[in-house]
Amino acid sequence: MTTKFRFAPSPTGYLHVGNARLALINWLYAKKTGGIFLLRLDDTDEERSTEEFANGIQEDLKWLGLEWDELEKQSDRTAAYDAAFDKLKAAGRLYPCYETGDELEYKRKRQLSRRLPPVYDRSALKLTDEEKAAFEAEGRKPHWRFLLDQEVVGWNDHVRGDVEVDCASMSDPVLIRSDGRPLYHLPSVVDDIDLKITHVIRGEDHVSNTALHIQLFKALGAEKPEFAHIPLLMGPDGGPLSKRLGSLSLKDFREEGLEPMSINSLLARLGTSDNVVPQLDLAAVIEGFDIGHFSRAAAKFDPAELRNLNAKIIHDMPWDQVQDHLGLDGASEDFWMTIRGNINVVGEAALWWNVVSGDVAPVVEDQDFLSKAAELLPDGEFDDTTWKTWTTAVKDTLGVKGKALFMPLRQALTGQSHGPEMNRMIVLIGREKAVLRLAGKTA
Repeated sequence: MTTKFRFAPSPTGYLHVGNARLALINWLYAKKTGGIFLLRLDDTDEERSTEEFANGIQEDLKWLGLEWDELEKQSDRTAAYDAAFDKLKAAGRLYPCYETGDELEYKRKRQLSRRLPPVYDRSALKLTDEEKAAFEAEGRKPHWRFLLDQEVVGWNDHVRGDVEVDCASMSDPVLIRSDGRPLYHLPSVVDDIDLKITHVIRGEDHVSNTALHIQLFKALGAEKPEFAHIPLLMGPDGGPLSKRLGSLSLKDFREEGLEPMSINSLLARLGTSDNVVPQLDLAAVIEGFDIGHFSRAAAKFDPAELRNLNAKIIHDMPWDQVQDHLGLDGASEDFWMTIRGNINVVGEAALWWNVVSGDVAPVVEDQDFLSKAAELLPDGEFDDTTWKTWTTAVKDTLGVKGKALFMPLRQALTGQSHGPEMNRMIVLIGREKAVLRLAGKTA
């Protein structure tokens, strides 16, 4: 049997790291098993879903390299949900309820005050036809609840092991709103049935939903898929992720200049027993993926760890992987290999490209020293030996060494107090610019 996985975001905002982690895990499991990865846009919330967010989700997934095999939109599948509604209603598993929001809230508070669980009391099941007609005459339209079997529902979870949920402790869920629109549960299960989803991997906050979904699968005459519930991400201090960490959307990480493989490398291992290691391509991430390595403990996401991982990836990134998006006309492999160890994001390469090819104002504290050093420059074209030959001559002739020797030369030639190794930088800068900068001139 071909495995099939789905990632089902609602296009009501941009993808954040928690979404991306679930997308990645589903994609990796699909690739690991030779299966199919479906992107399903849960866009039934007409007020909040937008085309901009839908496009943004797809852009983010493509940026990560998580191409989908199939694409579905729930807004295109309303006929399927209507058919399921009719089937459940005919089977006696849906019943109309007429309480207003205020009335339901009053019931909830009353139950809590009596130290009872705030579970719906199923009073709507006792309504007579006359009472229903009276409510409708008032202008009330019913919402529809699914009649749960009050039983213990269990399954073997790929992360949590054997799970049991007592549905007697749950309220009958509302599947259809009073305006006729379906809520999350019904479309999700109908789609999983119709689109032949074999594995549902989602956050642990859906554990109780899974119990009622299993009942829905059964009521609709379908076999349930396999389930895995991934622990949610926490902040670096062990608390919930919060706005104090700044934006955690992929859009913002992309605009910051982070590499998609830094995100993939981190999110694929967070919450597992495996060490987080920088990976340069998804093939390596697929090879090391194992759903069984995820623990039940919450995983900590630290933006600082992500940025450190990004720097490590940049430091190891080969020229053929960066040249198409470096965006620097004329930049060469020699340039990239020289400067990559001194940048944290690819965009920072522009500073060093300006140093070797643009105009730089030299930092000069002792022009007399620089002028004398310039006179000692070796003849001919610069090569990998030039820097050592030159600085040795300056040291022997002028009697300076260490920081007093190297820092003034670096600052004059690059305008910076730190950076790549100068034996390679001086070759890229070239004799003409070097002579001008040692003379204190912008070049």
